[in-house]
Amino acid sequence: MTTATDTFAEFLDVLAETLDLGSAERARRMHLSRFHLDRIVSATGGEPPGRMRRRLLLERAAYQLVVTDRQVLDIAIEAGFDSHEGFTRAFRREYGVAPSRWRQHPTRTQLPAPSRVHFHPPGTLRLPTTSKVTPMDLLTRMIEHHLWLTGEMLDRADRLDDDRVDAPIEMPIGTIDDDMSIRSVLGRLVGQLAQWNAASSQRRYDWDERGKTISTLRRELAEEGPAFLAQVRRTIEEGRLDDTFVDVTCEPPRVFTFGGMVAHVLTFAAVRRVVVLGALETAGITDLDAGDPMEWVASPA
Repeated sequence: MTTATDTFAEFLDVLAETLDLGSAERARRMHLSRFHLDRIVSATGGEPPGRMRRRLLLERAAYQLVVTDRQVLDIAIEAGFDSHEGFTRAFRREYGVAPSRWRQHPTRTQLPAPSRVHFHPPGTLRLPTTSKVTPMDLLTRMIEHHLWLTGEMLDRADRLDDDRVDAPIEMPIGTIDDDMSIRSVLGRLVGQLAQWNAASSQRRYDWDERGKTISTLRRELAEEGPAFLAQVRRTIEEGRLDDTFVDVTCEPPRVFTFGGMVAHVLTFAAVRRVVVLGALETAGITDLDAGDPMEWVASPA
């Protein structure tokens, strides 16, 4: 049996494909009368389908005002308005100022909506989320992305010969690393996890990270990565990010907080990942792009 929620979800799918078409076409594709579709969408989404479409077109127009230099009239026509004046009235009613003025000082493109369905650049719809992202979710997802991307970089490095893996990387990054190569930076990425696992457990750490084979680094990542992630999860769950520990891997030993340690790892790992990704790109391996965690964090775990 098809529920109102199912029909609303189908409507959103069709709306994403037919935003520039009229209501009759959407109803036809869903095999419903316009009256029946309007009733279901209004009850489920909190706003009639016509109102939702007009709002989404205005949100798209606002986005285009920000990111393009197109004429306001062209944007107005694409948004379904017959004139500059009609578009300006509708835009001012929703955003408070005329589109030409708003373009100079843009604010939030999304308009209030009971359905929480919004235009999402460049041309899709953003649907309401069914769950909230907590600080723990965000932090652990970033660490999971770091572990995944490090593993992917190791896989790519394994495709290269030793000369390429050990070739000097000419990219000065201050005092973080010296004499960088793909192998040495990957070694530090994996070693950093092992080091902090040891430090938080008050164990000594063997700093001999250079010269390891890619297969050795992959094996160590498989051991140290999950251990580091489990430690962070446990610390967050117990509310101990402000707790301190003595890092005996330093000379002399130093005191750090768990939260500071995680921030340190993610910060310097990000720098080193960019270095390796740049070196891989120079070697002709480009499928990892910039290693941006944005989509990873936003996707389901």
